[in-house]
Amino acid sequence: MKIVGVGCGPGMLTESAIAAIQRAKKCYGSERALRLAGPYLPPGCELHRIIDYQAFQGMDEDDAVVLSTGDPMFGGLGNLTGDVIPGISSLQLACARLKIPWLRMVALTAHAKDRKDWMQALQDEISRGKIVFLLADPQFDIAACAASLQQCGIFCDIAVCENLGYPEERIEVGSVASPPAVSSSLFSLVIGTFR
Repeated sequence: MKIVGVGCGPGMLTESAIAAIQRAKKCYGSERALRLAGPYLPPGCELHRIIDYQAFQGMDEDDAVVLSTGDPMFGGLGNLTGDVIPGISSLQLACARLKIPWLRMVALTAHAKDRKDWMQALQDEISRGKIVFLLADPQFDIAACAASLQQCGIFCDIAVCENLGYPEERIEVGSVASPPAVSSSLFSLVIGTFR
């Protein structure tokens, strides 16, 4: 089995990922991942939509690929048994768009995590002078996050990166005092001093 990152949007697959998809006899993934891989799926490939990634255990089949949006090693399926083929992640694209060196970045995820834990990690990293890339879930409350940072005496930049890699991509930069609004359920945040 191969775990293949399809990238964060259209055109973000690597040549290795495309080659693995083109050889697949079975392909597993979310609706979005299957759509991104669609142009490269071979005729006759069995498609299997994954709805609950928490319950998905993978399989032991050499001719199967499991698709992960973005990069499987960043909040994805890299923990499954099999060869991992990376894709272009939203972290990579956000760094490129905002011209932030990776060495200044720390990646955190606020997906299905206890707010207190990731909020403390966010505060600690920003206090160390790092810029945080925060992978947020659709219900993430940016205003509450910004207010918590202000209460701790942290005043910095905050960028909302929506639909990275898609034609409707939007990046808006504000501050913790005046955070940008979100208009999509597919977004991430960049928080720290970077302007």
